[in-house]
Amino acid sequence: MATKRTGSVLFTGGTSGLGFCAARDIARAHPDYVVVLASRTDGDGAAQRINKMLNQDNTVFLPLDLSDTNNVRTFAENWPSQRFPPIKAILLNAGLQFPGELKKSAQGIEKTFAVAHVGHALLFHLMCPYLAKNARIVVTSSGTHDPAQKSGLPDAVYNTAEELAFPPASTVNNQGRQRYATAKLVNVLWTYAVHRRLSQRVPDRGITINAFDPGLVPGTGLGREAGWVVRFLLNHVLPHMLPVLRALYSENVHTKEESGAALARLAVGVDVEGVSGKYFEGLKERESSKDSYDESKQDDLWAWTVKYLTEGREDEKVRFEEFK
Repeated sequence: MATKRTGSVLFTGGTSGLGFCAARDIARAHPDYVVVLASRTDGDGAAQRINKMLNQDNTVFLPLDLSDTNNVRTFAENWPSQRFPPIKAILLNAGLQFPGELKKSAQGIEKTFAVAHVGHALLFHLMCPYLAKNARIVVTSSGTHDPAQKSGLPDAVYNTAEELAFPPASTVNNQGRQRYATAKLVNVLWTYAVHRRLSQRVPDRGITINAFDPGLVPGTGLGREAGWVVRFLLNHVLPHMLPVLRALYSENVHTKEESGAALARLAVGVDVEGVSGKYFEGLKERESSKDSYDESKQDDLWAWTVKYLTEGREDEKVRFEEFK
């Protein structure tokens, strides 16, 4: 007898690395859910591999390019035709580093910010009508957003969202690694901004949102835009040095399986049901950076995001303001 589908999980960046492990864990724990892997490509057949591993058929792939808002809108427009059950969780996990010169999206937005924030924000709000009651949103951030953690990346700097989207001449040559750290700060700022508004505007829906730091996870696809030496170190050397990294760098170093399990827990774990507006480092709730709690920065990000994405689109503005 076929398993009755009772819910859906929408997952960006779930075709490789810790995302793949988290998607697999969710599919295993909930064979009654459809686990949708939304990514630019699925060249390695992640959805099929998960199904084969589990001897199930509840994981599917749908193409999605978060760097292109037109593509995100097309994805959302086509969602009803899939006839998936209500969404129980959305995992906004995709992210990229661009270590070289500044790159821009199809709409002219700095690409790190476009993928990490703009595409995810638009996707979440366009999918709001399909969320089940008590749905969970999990945003993958990083400890690199917090200068106090001394991650080795340049400190995150948030002045305005407008500056991040369209860098002025004074910041156009900022390092790509610094843009990445700032994008991870943006993820936390947006998490807190959305949490406050969900609590105020639609408390009856029970939607929760939390930010997640997977720690340093060697062997993921995050550095695929880097040079071959960095890619070789990340994918073939560092994964075999975890004990050394934990001793010399940070305890917050994990295998992709460990971080994937921690991410899956936030999406479907019983022990965190109803928890919202928090920052998790792996399995532990902890404080995020000082700047992430600055409500003026949260509100600037919210206001810019709504204005940019909904200008001339009153139907979408309702979804942002009323989460409908």
